[in-house]
Amino acid sequence: IWLAWGLWRLLGLDTLLAQEMPRGRAEVPWHLVAAILAIARFCEPSSELHIETTWYRRTALEDLLHVRPDKVHTDRLYAGLDELLPHKETIEKHLRQRLGQLFDLDYELLLYDVTSTYFEGQCKGNPQAKRGYSRDKRSDCLQVCIALVVTTDGMPLGYEVFAGNRHDSTTVEEIVETMENKHGKARRIWVMDRGMVSESNLAFVRGREGRYIVGTPKASLRNFEADLVEKKDWDEVEAGVEVKLVPSPDGEETFILARSAERREKEKAIHERFLQRMEEGLQKLQAAMESGRLHDESTAHRRLGRLQGKNSRAAKAFDVKIERVADETMDVQASDDQTTNKDARKKQKKSKNKAKKKPRLHIAWQRNEQWTERARLSEGCYLLRSNLNDTDAKTLWKHYIQLTEAEWAFRITKDELVLRPIWHHKEDRVKAHILVCFLAYAMWKTLAGWMRGSG
Repeated sequence: IWLAWGLWRLLGLDTLLAQEMPRGRAEVPWHLVAAILAIARFCEPSSELHIETTWYRRTALEDLLHVRPDKVHTDRLYAGLDELLPHKETIEKHLRQRLGQLFDLDYELLLYDVTSTYFEGQCKGNPQAKRGYSRDKRSDCLQVCIALVVTTDGMPLGYEVFAGNRHDSTTVEEIVETMENKHGKARRIWVMDRGMVSESNLAFVRGREGRYIVGTPKASLRNFEADLVEKKDWDEVEAGVEVKLVPSPDGEETFILARSAERREKEKAIHERFLQRMEEGLQKLQAAMESGRLHDESTAHRRLGRLQGKNSRAAKAFDVKIERVADETMDVQASDDQTTNKDARKKQKKSKNKAKKKPRLHIAWQRNEQWTERARLSEGCYLLRSNLNDTDAKTLWKHYIQLTEAEWAFRITKDELVLRPIWHHKEDRVKAHILVCFLAYAMWKTLAGWMRGSG
Protein backbone atom coordinates (compact mmCIF):
# COMPACT_ATOMS: atom_id res chain seq x y z
CA ILE A 1 0.00 0.00 0.00
CA TRP A 2 2.79 2.40 0.93
CA LEU A 3 4.63 1.56 -2.30
CA ALA A 4 1.49 2.14 -4.41
CA TRP A 5 0.89 5.50 -2.75
CA GLY A 6 4.54 6.36 -3.45
CA LEU A 7 4.12 5.46 -7.15
CA TRP A 8 0.97 7.57 -7.32
CA ARG A 9 2.86 10.58 -5.98
CA LEU A 10 5.96 9.83 -8.09
CA LEU A 11 3.76 10.15 -11.18
CA GLY A 12 2.42 13.44 -9.84
CA LEU A 13 -1.16 12.23 -10.04
CA ASP A 14 -1.94 13.46 -6.52
CA THR A 15 -1.05 17.05 -7.46
CA LEU A 16 -2.63 16.92 -10.92
CA LEU A 17 -6.00 15.57 -9.75
CA ALA A 18 -6.08 17.86 -6.70
CA GLN A 19 -5.93 20.75 -9.17
CA GLU A 20 -8.30 19.26 -11.77
CA MET A 21 -10.91 17.75 -9.43
CA PRO A 22 -12.16 20.53 -7.12
CA ARG A 23 -13.16 19.40 -3.66
CA GLY A 24 -16.55 21.09 -3.67
CA ARG A 25 -18.83 20.14 -0.78
CA ALA A 26 -17.64 16.52 -0.64
CA GLU A 27 -16.25 15.46 2.74
CA VAL A 28 -13.62 13.27 1.07
CA PRO A 29 -11.80 15.06 -1.80
CA TRP A 30 -12.39 13.46 -5.19
CA HIS A 31 -8.67 13.17 -5.93
CA LEU A 32 -8.31 10.92 -2.87
CA VAL A 33 -11.22 8.77 -4.02
CA ALA A 34 -9.44 8.40 -7.38
CA ALA A 35 -6.25 7.41 -5.55
CA ILE A 36 -8.13 4.77 -3.52
CA LEU A 37 -9.64 3.28 -6.70
CA ALA A 38 -6.30 3.12 -8.52
CA ILE A 39 -4.32 1.79 -5.54
CA ALA A 40 -6.95 -0.90 -4.92
CA ARG A 41 -6.76 -1.91 -8.60
CA PHE A 42 -2.95 -2.03 -8.36
CA CYS A 43 -2.73 -3.98 -5.09
CA GLU A 44 -5.79 -6.22 -4.94
CA PRO A 45 -8.12 -5.71 -7.93
CA SER A 46 -11.74 -6.40 -7.12
CA SER A 47 -15.12 -4.71 -7.01
CA GLU A 48 -16.02 -1.41 -5.35
CA LEU A 49 -18.10 -3.39 -2.86
CA HIS A 50 -15.02 -5.41 -1.87
CA ILE A 51 -13.09 -2.16 -1.34
CA GLU A 52 -15.80 -0.95 1.04
CA THR A 53 -16.49 -4.11 3.03
CA THR A 54 -13.05 -5.75 3.22
CA TRP A 55 -10.03 -4.27 1.51
CA TYR A 56 -9.84 -0.66 2.71
CA ARG A 57 -10.50 -1.57 6.34
CA ARG A 58 -7.42 -3.82 6.56
CA THR A 59 -4.96 -1.51 4.82
CA ALA A 60 -2.86 1.41 5.99
CA LEU A 61 -4.59 3.89 3.65
CA GLU A 62 -6.52 5.37 6.56
CA ASP A 63 -3.19 6.49 8.05
CA LEU A 64 -1.71 7.57 4.70
CA LEU A 65 -4.72 9.44 3.31
CA HIS A 66 -6.48 10.37 6.60
CA VAL A 67 -9.81 9.03 5.29
CA ARG A 68 -11.88 6.99 7.75
CA PRO A 69 -13.19 3.60 6.56
CA ASP A 70 -16.83 4.61 7.09
CA LYS A 71 -16.32 7.34 4.46
CA VAL A 72 -15.25 4.80 1.82
CA HIS A 73 -18.41 3.18 0.51
CA THR A 74 -19.78 2.15 -2.87
CA ASP A 75 -21.80 5.33 -3.44
CA ARG A 76 -18.68 7.42 -2.93
CA LEU A 77 -16.56 5.12 -5.12
CA TYR A 78 -19.10 5.06 -7.96
CA ALA A 79 -19.38 8.84 -7.79
CA GLY A 80 -15.57 8.99 -7.85
CA LEU A 81 -15.58 7.06 -11.14
CA ASP A 82 -18.04 9.58 -12.58
CA GLU A 83 -15.87 12.50 -11.44
CA LEU A 84 -12.64 10.97 -12.75
CA LEU A 85 -13.69 10.12 -16.32
CA PRO A 86 -13.92 13.71 -17.69
CA HIS A 87 -10.21 14.17 -16.92
CA LYS A 88 -9.02 11.27 -19.13
CA GLU A 89 -7.36 13.46 -21.77
CA THR A 90 -5.62 15.63 -19.16
CA ILE A 91 -4.31 12.52 -17.39
CA GLU A 92 -2.94 11.07 -20.63
CA LYS A 93 -1.07 14.27 -21.48
CA HIS A 94 0.33 14.49 -17.94
CA LEU A 95 1.49 10.86 -17.94
CA ARG A 96 3.21 11.29 -21.29
CA GLN A 97 5.19 14.22 -19.91
CA ARG A 98 5.92 12.71 -16.51
CA LEU A 99 6.91 9.24 -17.76
CA GLY A 100 9.14 10.91 -20.34
CA GLN A 101 10.90 12.81 -17.57
CA LEU A 102 11.34 9.76 -15.38
CA PHE A 103 12.59 7.33 -18.02
CA ASP A 104 13.77 9.46 -20.94
CA LEU A 105 11.28 7.84 -23.33
CA ASP A 106 11.42 7.98 -27.10
CA TYR A 107 8.02 8.79 -28.61
CA GLU A 108 9.10 8.47 -32.23
CA LEU A 109 8.23 4.76 -32.42
CA LEU A 110 4.71 3.91 -31.24
CA LEU A 111 3.18 0.46 -30.83
CA TYR A 112 -0.55 0.11 -31.47
CA ASP A 113 -2.80 -2.87 -30.84
CA VAL A 114 -6.44 -3.66 -30.08
CA THR A 115 -7.98 -6.12 -27.64
CA SER A 116 -11.46 -6.85 -26.29
CA THR A 117 -12.88 -7.33 -22.83
CA TYR A 118 -16.24 -8.87 -22.03
CA PHE A 119 -19.14 -8.17 -19.68
CA GLU A 120 -21.19 -10.18 -17.25
CA GLY A 121 -24.80 -9.21 -17.76
CA GLN A 122 -27.00 -7.75 -20.49
CA CYS A 123 -25.49 -4.23 -20.49
CA LYS A 124 -28.66 -2.62 -21.81
CA GLY A 125 -27.40 0.78 -20.67
CA ASN A 126 -24.25 0.63 -22.79
CA PRO A 127 -24.64 1.06 -26.58
CA GLN A 128 -20.98 0.08 -27.08
CA ALA A 129 -21.55 -3.40 -25.67
CA LYS A 130 -21.76 -5.60 -28.76
CA ARG A 131 -20.91 -9.13 -29.78
CA GLY A 132 -17.81 -9.44 -31.92
CA TYR A 133 -14.51 -11.26 -32.26
CA SER A 134 -13.52 -12.11 -28.69
CA ARG A 135 -9.82 -12.39 -27.80
CA ASP A 136 -10.95 -13.95 -24.51
CA LYS A 137 -12.80 -16.85 -26.20
CA ARG A 138 -16.08 -15.52 -24.80
CA SER A 139 -18.18 -15.05 -27.92
CA ASP A 140 -21.25 -15.69 -25.77
CA CYS A 141 -20.76 -12.35 -23.97
CA LEU A 142 -21.12 -8.74 -25.01
CA GLN A 143 -17.85 -6.83 -25.17
CA VAL A 144 -16.06 -3.57 -25.94
CA CYS A 145 -12.78 -3.13 -27.82
CA ILE A 146 -9.82 -1.22 -26.38
CA ALA A 147 -7.16 0.32 -28.59
CA LEU A 148 -3.91 0.99 -26.74
CA VAL A 149 -0.84 3.00 -27.79
CA VAL A 150 2.42 2.36 -25.92
CA THR A 151 6.10 3.16 -26.35
CA THR A 152 8.71 0.54 -27.17
CA ASP A 153 9.16 0.02 -23.41
CA GLY A 154 5.45 -0.61 -22.96
CA MET A 155 4.86 2.76 -21.28
CA PRO A 156 1.24 3.85 -21.88
CA LEU A 157 0.62 6.84 -24.10
CA GLY A 158 -3.13 6.69 -24.62
CA TYR A 159 -6.12 4.48 -25.31
CA GLU A 160 -9.62 4.60 -26.75
CA VAL A 161 -12.72 2.48 -26.22
CA PHE A 162 -14.74 1.26 -29.21
CA ALA A 163 -17.88 -0.79 -29.76
CA GLY A 164 -17.43 -4.53 -29.35
CA ASN A 165 -18.18 -5.28 -33.01
CA ARG A 166 -15.71 -2.73 -34.38
CA HIS A 167 -13.12 -4.19 -36.76
CA ASP A 168 -9.50 -3.43 -35.88
CA SER A 169 -8.68 -1.85 -39.23
CA THR A 170 -11.45 0.75 -38.88
CA THR A 171 -9.84 2.20 -35.73
CA VAL A 172 -6.49 3.24 -37.24
CA GLU A 173 -7.45 6.62 -38.68
CA GLU A 174 -9.25 7.66 -35.50
CA ILE A 175 -6.33 6.65 -33.26
CA VAL A 176 -3.70 8.37 -35.42
CA GLU A 177 -5.71 11.59 -35.48
CA THR A 178 -6.38 11.40 -31.74
CA MET A 179 -2.70 10.94 -30.90
CA GLU A 180 -1.72 13.82 -33.18
CA ASN A 181 -4.31 16.12 -31.61
CA LYS A 182 -3.14 15.25 -28.10
CA HIS A 183 0.60 15.08 -28.59
CA GLY A 184 1.31 16.97 -31.80
CA LYS A 185 1.88 15.89 -35.37
CA ALA A 186 5.30 14.40 -36.06
CA ARG A 187 6.94 11.90 -38.38
CA ARG A 188 6.27 9.02 -36.01
CA ILE A 189 6.74 5.38 -36.86
CA TRP A 190 3.60 3.32 -36.27
CA VAL A 191 4.04 -0.39 -35.58
CA MET A 192 0.85 -2.38 -36.08
CA ASP A 193 -0.23 -5.98 -36.44
CA ARG A 194 -1.70 -7.41 -39.64
CA GLY A 195 -5.26 -7.00 -38.31
CA MET A 196 -4.88 -3.23 -38.76
CA VAL A 197 -3.58 -3.42 -42.30
CA SER A 198 -5.56 -2.14 -45.27
CA GLU A 199 -4.43 -0.19 -48.29
CA SER A 200 -6.57 2.77 -47.27
CA ASN A 201 -5.02 2.84 -43.76
CA LEU A 202 -1.48 2.78 -45.12
CA ALA A 203 -2.32 5.50 -47.64
CA PHE A 204 -3.79 7.55 -44.78
CA VAL A 205 -0.59 7.26 -42.70
CA ARG A 206 1.58 8.13 -45.71
CA GLY A 207 -0.65 11.11 -46.48
CA ARG A 208 0.09 12.51 -43.01
CA GLU A 209 3.83 12.06 -43.55
CA GLY A 210 3.79 9.14 -41.17
CA ARG A 211 5.88 6.00 -41.34
CA TYR A 212 4.91 2.44 -40.53
CA ILE A 213 6.05 -1.13 -40.01
CA VAL A 214 3.13 -3.54 -40.25
CA GLY A 215 2.43 -7.23 -40.51
CA THR A 216 0.71 -8.72 -43.54
CA PRO A 217 -1.69 -11.65 -44.01
CA LYS A 218 -0.08 -15.07 -44.35
CA ALA A 219 -1.54 -15.45 -47.84
CA SER A 220 0.69 -12.61 -49.07
CA LEU A 221 3.66 -14.97 -48.89
CA ARG A 222 2.48 -16.54 -52.16
CA ASN A 223 3.79 -13.52 -54.01
CA PHE A 224 7.28 -14.10 -52.61
CA GLU A 225 7.79 -17.81 -53.17
CA ALA A 226 10.77 -17.20 -55.44
CA ASP A 227 12.41 -15.00 -52.80
CA LEU A 228 11.82 -17.66 -50.15
CA VAL A 229 13.52 -20.29 -52.29
CA GLU A 230 16.46 -18.01 -53.14
CA LYS A 231 19.27 -18.60 -50.65
CA LYS A 232 21.05 -15.27 -51.12
CA ASP A 233 20.65 -12.00 -49.16
CA TRP A 234 19.37 -13.53 -45.92
CA ASP A 235 20.71 -11.90 -42.75
CA GLU A 236 20.63 -13.57 -39.32
CA VAL A 237 19.21 -11.09 -36.78
CA GLU A 238 19.35 -13.50 -33.85
CA ALA A 239 19.82 -17.21 -33.29
CA GLY A 240 17.42 -19.11 -35.53
CA VAL A 241 15.87 -16.00 -37.16
CA GLU A 242 16.72 -14.71 -40.64
CA VAL A 243 15.34 -11.72 -42.54
CA LYS A 244 15.55 -10.49 -46.11
CA LEU A 245 14.57 -7.19 -47.76
CA VAL A 246 12.54 -7.18 -50.98
CA PRO A 247 11.81 -3.74 -52.51
CA SER A 248 8.33 -3.21 -53.93
CA PRO A 249 8.08 -2.80 -57.72
CA ASP A 250 7.16 0.91 -57.43
CA GLY A 251 9.96 1.57 -54.93
CA GLU A 252 7.62 3.19 -52.37
CA GLU A 253 7.77 0.34 -49.86
CA THR A 254 10.04 -2.39 -48.62
CA PHE A 255 8.87 -5.89 -47.80
CA ILE A 256 10.67 -7.77 -45.03
CA LEU A 257 10.69 -11.56 -45.31
CA ALA A 258 11.38 -13.30 -42.02
CA ARG A 259 11.74 -16.96 -41.12
CA SER A 260 12.23 -18.62 -37.76
CA ALA A 261 13.48 -22.15 -37.15
CA GLU A 262 11.49 -22.42 -33.90
CA ARG A 263 8.36 -21.12 -35.56
CA ARG A 264 8.87 -23.55 -38.47
CA GLU A 265 8.83 -26.55 -36.13
CA LYS A 266 5.72 -25.26 -34.41
CA GLU A 267 3.80 -24.66 -37.65
CA LYS A 268 4.94 -28.00 -39.04
CA ALA A 269 3.53 -29.78 -35.98
CA ILE A 270 0.26 -27.85 -36.34
CA HIS A 271 -0.04 -28.82 -40.01
CA GLU A 272 0.65 -32.47 -39.24
CA ARG A 273 -1.98 -32.50 -36.52
CA PHE A 274 -4.64 -31.00 -38.78
CA LEU A 275 -3.69 -33.30 -41.67
CA GLN A 276 -4.12 -36.32 -39.42
CA ARG A 277 -7.51 -35.10 -38.17
CA MET A 278 -8.63 -34.39 -41.71
CA GLU A 279 -7.65 -37.84 -42.96
CA GLU A 280 -9.29 -39.58 -40.00
CA GLY A 281 -12.48 -37.63 -40.65
CA LEU A 282 -12.47 -38.61 -44.33
CA GLN A 283 -12.02 -42.26 -43.38
CA LYS A 284 -15.03 -42.05 -41.06
CA LEU A 285 -17.10 -40.57 -43.88
CA GLN A 286 -15.98 -43.40 -46.15
CA ALA A 287 -16.93 -46.03 -43.58
CA ALA A 288 -20.38 -44.46 -43.09
CA MET A 289 -20.99 -44.51 -46.87
CA GLU A 290 -19.83 -48.10 -47.33
CA SER A 291 -22.04 -49.35 -44.50
CA GLY A 292 -25.06 -47.57 -45.94
CA ARG A 293 -25.58 -45.34 -42.89
CA LEU A 294 -24.76 -42.28 -44.97
CA HIS A 295 -26.73 -42.34 -48.19
CA ASP A 296 -27.96 -38.76 -48.62
CA GLU A 297 -25.62 -36.71 -50.82
CA SER A 298 -26.51 -33.30 -49.34
CA THR A 299 -25.92 -34.63 -45.81
CA ALA A 300 -22.55 -36.00 -46.90
CA HIS A 301 -21.50 -32.62 -48.29
CA ARG A 302 -22.58 -30.89 -45.08
CA ARG A 303 -20.52 -33.30 -42.99
CA LEU A 304 -17.55 -32.73 -45.28
CA GLY A 305 -17.99 -28.96 -44.91
CA ARG A 306 -18.02 -29.23 -41.11
CA LEU A 307 -14.90 -31.40 -41.23
CA GLN A 308 -13.10 -28.85 -43.39
CA GLY A 309 -14.24 -26.00 -41.15
CA LYS A 310 -12.87 -27.67 -38.03
CA ASN A 311 -9.57 -28.35 -39.77
CA SER A 312 -9.20 -25.20 -41.84
CA ARG A 313 -5.39 -25.35 -41.66
CA ALA A 314 -5.49 -28.50 -43.81
CA ALA A 315 -8.81 -28.19 -45.64
CA LYS A 316 -7.12 -27.47 -48.98
CA ALA A 317 -4.57 -30.24 -48.55
CA PHE A 318 -7.01 -32.82 -49.96
CA ASP A 319 -8.91 -32.89 -53.24
CA VAL A 320 -12.17 -34.57 -52.23
CA LYS A 321 -14.89 -35.92 -54.53
CA ILE A 322 -18.28 -37.32 -53.44
CA GLU A 323 -20.35 -39.15 -56.09
CA ARG A 324 -23.13 -41.70 -56.37
CA VAL A 325 -22.16 -45.11 -57.83
CA ALA A 326 -23.85 -48.50 -58.31
CA ASP A 327 -22.91 -51.80 -56.59
CA GLU A 328 -21.49 -54.47 -58.90
CA THR A 329 -22.85 -57.52 -57.06
CA MET A 330 -23.03 -60.77 -59.14
CA ASP A 331 -26.31 -62.67 -59.53
CA VAL A 332 -26.53 -65.91 -57.57
CA GLN A 333 -27.65 -68.94 -59.66
CA ALA A 334 -29.63 -71.74 -58.00
CA SER A 335 -29.04 -75.43 -58.84
CA ASP A 336 -31.68 -77.64 -60.56
CA ASP A 337 -32.39 -79.71 -57.47
CA GLN A 338 -32.95 -76.57 -55.38
CA THR A 339 -35.60 -75.26 -57.79
CA THR A 340 -37.83 -78.22 -56.94
CA ASN A 341 -37.98 -77.06 -53.37
CA LYS A 342 -40.39 -74.22 -52.57
CA ASP A 343 -38.23 -72.76 -49.81
CA ALA A 344 -35.19 -72.87 -52.05
CA ARG A 345 -37.05 -70.95 -54.76
CA LYS A 346 -37.98 -68.24 -52.22
CA LYS A 347 -34.38 -68.04 -51.11
CA GLN A 348 -33.24 -67.75 -54.72
CA LYS A 349 -35.71 -64.92 -55.31
CA LYS A 350 -34.43 -62.99 -52.30
CA SER A 351 -30.85 -63.46 -53.46
CA LYS A 352 -31.70 -62.10 -56.89
CA ASN A 353 -33.42 -59.06 -55.34
CA LYS A 354 -30.35 -58.37 -53.25
CA ALA A 355 -28.21 -58.83 -56.33
CA LYS A 356 -29.84 -55.91 -58.13
CA LYS A 357 -27.61 -52.90 -58.54
CA LYS A 358 -28.22 -50.31 -55.79
CA PRO A 359 -26.81 -46.78 -56.02
CA ARG A 360 -24.70 -45.69 -53.06
CA LEU A 361 -22.36 -42.83 -52.12
CA HIS A 362 -18.64 -43.04 -52.67
CA ILE A 363 -15.94 -40.66 -51.47
CA ALA A 364 -12.45 -40.41 -52.92
CA TRP A 365 -9.60 -38.08 -52.00
CA GLN A 366 -5.98 -37.48 -52.80
CA ARG A 367 -3.31 -35.17 -51.43
CA ASN A 368 -2.89 -31.80 -53.13
CA GLU A 369 0.84 -31.78 -53.77
CA GLN A 370 0.86 -28.10 -54.74
CA TRP A 371 -0.66 -27.15 -51.38
CA THR A 372 1.77 -29.41 -49.53
CA GLU A 373 4.78 -27.90 -51.26
CA ARG A 374 3.55 -24.35 -50.62
CA ALA A 375 2.81 -25.11 -46.96
CA ARG A 376 6.26 -26.58 -46.40
CA LEU A 377 7.86 -23.56 -48.04
CA SER A 378 5.95 -21.03 -45.90
CA GLU A 379 6.27 -22.81 -42.55
CA GLY A 380 8.01 -20.55 -40.07
CA CYS A 381 7.88 -17.57 -42.45
CA TYR A 382 6.03 -14.26 -42.17
CA LEU A 383 6.00 -11.00 -44.10
CA LEU A 384 6.26 -7.37 -42.97
CA ARG A 385 6.00 -4.18 -44.99
CA SER A 386 7.27 -0.67 -44.33
CA ASN A 387 7.83 2.68 -46.02
CA LEU A 388 11.15 3.07 -44.18
CA ASN A 389 13.18 2.36 -47.30
CA ASP A 390 16.48 3.58 -45.88
CA THR A 391 16.52 1.26 -42.85
CA ASP A 392 18.30 -2.09 -42.63
CA ALA A 393 16.43 -5.38 -42.23
CA LYS A 394 17.62 -6.06 -38.67
CA THR A 395 16.36 -2.70 -37.38
CA LEU A 396 12.98 -3.05 -39.10
CA TRP A 397 12.49 -6.55 -37.72
CA LYS A 398 13.48 -5.52 -34.18
CA HIS A 399 11.05 -2.59 -34.29
CA TYR A 400 8.21 -4.90 -35.28
CA ILE A 401 9.06 -7.50 -32.63
CA GLN A 402 8.69 -4.78 -30.00
CA LEU A 403 4.96 -5.00 -30.67
CA THR A 404 5.00 -7.73 -28.03
CA GLU A 405 5.24 -4.90 -25.47
CA ALA A 406 1.69 -3.87 -26.41
CA GLU A 407 0.55 -7.47 -26.13
CA TRP A 408 2.14 -7.70 -22.67
CA ALA A 409 0.33 -4.53 -21.68
CA PHE A 410 -2.98 -6.24 -22.42
CA ARG A 411 -1.94 -9.36 -20.53
CA ILE A 412 -0.99 -7.32 -17.47
CA THR A 413 -4.23 -5.31 -17.46
CA LYS A 414 -6.37 -8.39 -18.04
CA ASP A 415 -4.67 -10.84 -15.71
CA GLU A 416 -2.79 -9.00 -12.95
CA LEU A 417 -5.06 -5.93 -12.89
CA VAL A 418 -8.26 -7.92 -13.63
CA LEU A 419 -9.71 -5.70 -16.33
CA ARG A 420 -12.12 -8.51 -17.23
CA PRO A 421 -14.91 -9.26 -16.79
CA ILE A 422 -16.56 -5.87 -16.49
CA TRP A 423 -19.54 -5.77 -14.13
CA HIS A 424 -20.59 -2.16 -14.77
CA HIS A 425 -23.51 -1.60 -17.11
CA LYS A 426 -23.52 2.14 -17.81
CA GLU A 427 -21.31 3.37 -20.65
CA ASP A 428 -19.51 6.05 -18.61
CA ARG A 429 -18.91 3.70 -15.69
CA VAL A 430 -17.38 1.16 -18.06
CA LYS A 431 -15.06 3.81 -19.49
CA ALA A 432 -14.14 4.97 -15.99
CA HIS A 433 -13.36 1.39 -14.96
CA ILE A 434 -11.00 1.09 -17.95
CA LEU A 435 -9.41 4.44 -17.02
CA VAL A 436 -8.68 3.17 -13.50
CA CYS A 437 -7.07 0.06 -15.01
CA PHE A 438 -5.03 2.35 -17.29
CA LEU A 439 -3.81 4.32 -14.24
CA ALA A 440 -2.92 1.11 -12.40
CA TYR A 441 -1.00 -0.07 -15.47
CA ALA A 442 0.93 3.22 -15.54
CA MET A 443 1.86 2.58 -11.90
CA TRP A 444 2.88 -0.99 -12.78
CA LYS A 445 5.19 0.16 -15.60
CA THR A 446 6.60 2.94 -13.41
CA LEU A 447 7.57 0.37 -10.81
CA ALA A 448 9.10 -1.87 -13.50
CA GLY A 449 11.11 1.05 -14.95
CA TRP A 450 12.18 2.15 -11.46
CA MET A 451 13.40 -1.36 -10.59
CA ARG A 452 15.18 -1.75 -13.92
CA GLY A 453 16.89 1.61 -13.47
CA SER A 454 18.01 0.53 -10.00
CA GLY A 455 19.50 -2.70 -11.33
